[in-house]
Amino acid sequence: MVQKSKSLARWLRHRPDAIKISLDKEGWTDIGELLLKANALGVGLTRQELEQIVEENDKQRFSISEDGLRIRAAQGHSVAVNLNLVAKLPPPVLYHGTVSKFIPSIKKQGLLPGTRNDVHLSATSETALVVGARRGAAVLLKIETFPMVKAGIKFRCADNGVWLVDCVPVEFIKFP
Repeated sequence: MVQKSKSLARWLRHRPDAIKISLDKEGWTDIGELLLKANALGVGLTRQELEQIVEENDKQRFSISEDGLRIRAAQGHSVAVNLNLVAKLPPPVLYHGTVSKFIPSIKKQGLLPGTRNDVHLSATSETALVVGARRGAAVLLKIETFPMVKAGIKFRCADNGVWLVDCVPVEFIKFP
């Protein structure tokens, strides 16, 4: 199931072309078509397994539409989609987990989305540390959000609780 979840993340966030599906402008794709194409590629995936992945994914990476016919990734896209998330007032502090090799670049440029559409921020330091630890020893960055809001920077919150922002200028980052 872990491998199937990783395949879904790749297809729905980065490479819909790898499975020959299309995402609409909001990132949705038809579940029936997705299952058909996955099985044609040899990735045996049933509707029941898909629903289990959506429900049990620890990061709640996926959303099924209210009518149950479509699926999309909650955030993390590198392909152009508009999740239609409204701007929200964030908590006073958010966090970003990274590794030490990126700190010099972040100190020069701030946090940039890289290959993704948005910078991802976490509501808890624990979550940010887990995210940062995927690439090595995690370094925790603290983001003071209210000065960013005052500067006109908009925050959005994905369905799974990940906070999204276009960038985080260096002056709003507290380094360890």
